[in-house]
Amino acid sequence: MNETMVCVVGNVATRPVYRETASGPAARFRIAVTSRYWDREKSAWADGHTNFFTVWANRQLATNAAASLSVGEPVIVQGRLKVRTETREGQQGWMSADIDAVSIGHDLARGTAAFRRAQRPEQASAPERPEPNWESGTENSAIADGTAPQRQPEPAAVT
Repeated sequence: MNETMVCVVGNVATRPVYRETASGPAARFRIAVTSRYWDREKSAWADGHTNFFTVWANRQLATNAAASLSVGEPVIVQGRLKVRTETREGQQGWMSADIDAVSIGHDLARGTAAFRRAQRPEQASAPERPEPNWESGTENSAIADGTAPQRQPEPAAVT
């Protein structure tokens, strides 16, 4: 598995395009990644060159990305880098850099986000399991047979 894995931080440049394909959902959007550098002469940060990548997402990631992302939002994308070159008759050749996304998320260094877990059909009918008590090792064995005593939660101290 000699793949080039990358992690890019930038802004959503185009509206995500969502498609239902024979192999499942797919989505794509462009991300703009602008380098910044310290300009000593001006004593200020300055923008450098902007790179654009096409981000491809599949299956559940595609569905969630299409529902969550809007143009201009800061995002972090992790995935496999794929550089393509193509030549067409009578035209100059061109290159594109695509990222086959493994993970996409909002950049919380530049804003806030509210996470909502996506409901899958098989999860909707699953029974709820009680939360285990991780505070002591002796009570964990009692949880397995259902004889653990119920403890009241203690209020958190604010200082």
